[in-house]
Amino acid sequence: MTASVSVDRPSIVGERAPWFWAGCVAISVGVLLHLPMLAHAHAMGHNSMSHMPMDGWMMLGMALIFIGVPLACWGALPRHRAPHDSAAATGYEARDDTPLNRWHAGVLLVLTLGLVIDVMKPATLGFVLPGLAREYGIERSTAALLPLVALIGTTVGSLLWGWLADVYGRRVSILLSTILFVSTSICGAMPAFEWNLLMCFLMGSSAGGMLPVVYTLLAEVMPPRHRSWILVFVGGTGLVGGYLAASAAAHTFEPIYGWRSLWLQGFPSGLLLLALARLIPESPRFLAEQGRMVELKQMEHRFGIVPRGAPGVESTGSGDLRHRRLTVALTVAALSWSFVNFGLLLWLPSDLQARGYSAELASGIIASSAVLALPTVMLAAFFYSRWSSKWTLVGTALLTFVGLVGAVLPAQVLTWPPLLIAVIACLIVGTNGMIAVLLPYTAESYPLGIRARATGLVAGSSKFGGVAVQLFALAGLIPTLSGAALGLLAPMAASAGLIGWAGRETCGRSLRELERS
Repeated sequence: MTASVSVDRPSIVGERAPWFWAGCVAISVGVLLHLPMLAHAHAMGHNSMSHMPMDGWMMLGMALIFIGVPLACWGALPRHRAPHDSAAATGYEARDDTPLNRWHAGVLLVLTLGLVIDVMKPATLGFVLPGLAREYGIERSTAALLPLVALIGTTVGSLLWGWLADVYGRRVSILLSTILFVSTSICGAMPAFEWNLLMCFLMGSSAGGMLPVVYTLLAEVMPPRHRSWILVFVGGTGLVGGYLAASAAAHTFEPIYGWRSLWLQGFPSGLLLLALARLIPESPRFLAEQGRMVELKQMEHRFGIVPRGAPGVESTGSGDLRHRRLTVALTVAALSWSFVNFGLLLWLPSDLQARGYSAELASGIIASSAVLALPTVMLAAFFYSRWSSKWTLVGTALLTFVGLVGAVLPAQVLTWPPLLIAVIACLIVGTNGMIAVLLPYTAESYPLGIRARATGLVAGSSKFGGVAVQLFALAGLIPTLSGAALGLLAPMAASAGLIGWAGRETCGRSLRELERS
């Protein structure tokens, strides 16, 4: 155990802070050295860098980034790993009557911003692909490798960062993700398509890593009576905000500066997140295990988090069996959702046009989904925190199931507009509500020692359908809408049934109580 830190404002990364900040400076300078070539391309009036040879400044910038990333990562990691294992449980928690204050508001602001940035990066892919394909002169099938690589990155990142968060701490994992946000912004300056693939994989890894850690940290620092609605609201707001930010940036910058400018957003947004990192607390259990008592005392002052007696260690046999059952249920739910979201809803506009509906109506489906997303999140947060977390999740799965049943109906039946609108509404509201509560429920349902890993597994599973759908599309194996819906009926029904059987109620219960039960 290390000696406690004796300063009033301890570093956000512990003993290796100078190396961390040196790495961040190297990365930042490296990104800036890529800008002269971009500025030259813009001055030429075409914003195209395809097959341009890298100048000396860009090569120096890449070298600095390759040096800075591992240096910053090494500097962020604590010198001594927390000694707990997967059986570790929550010993520090705010009292139920703890009021929300400005410190809670600061955490919510920063982590919501992190989720917006996190969602915005992969959401930008749809706006980038047309310009990228034109500039590099590649076929659409080749350009489709970019979202495939990004989705593989998000899946891998969710699993990897979940493990890092359980082993090295929550704040450290968020910082590592932010480092990759900044460094992969040079994707917007790559002269060759192959370099874009590499950077897009790393970008996806950082984006996939942020999501499970944010939910895990929020579950551990928020007062129990506010925890449920905050988890759903922050996650949903980050999801909607990320898509809106991506579309707004594309509308504002792409017509003038080209598609490459959309990737460069990762540089200022990542630096902003680093600047606000002091508002992100560490999990109190990690602070105690590393002897960082000054910071632990700050947690008590700022967030009302205090020792709550002996951690609630559960009986090994029944607890392990219950968690295995729950993991199966939540993983099936996440996989089912991902196939509906990345497959069926993605093909919906094309299917509508094939049925004779106008392109305007088909594209309006996408707009309506964004409009319905926020009120859906608000409703999900209300039911999740006021009624039942478990049955809210089951209900959203069943609503999605109803939408799938409607999509299986014969084409001549779905020509009646009110029925078609009802089917689409069930699918959109059901999927939006399901993803809004799935990860918060996961973060609340597992003990501290495996909380981030479990949330990372479910988050990664929620991306896997996108990987599979992209592979199907590249192979030309795109089913009809009704065929896809028919194939997803059983998994979605199984999701609702498994969660109803293996899940438990988390609404209004402290994490320690959940770990003991």
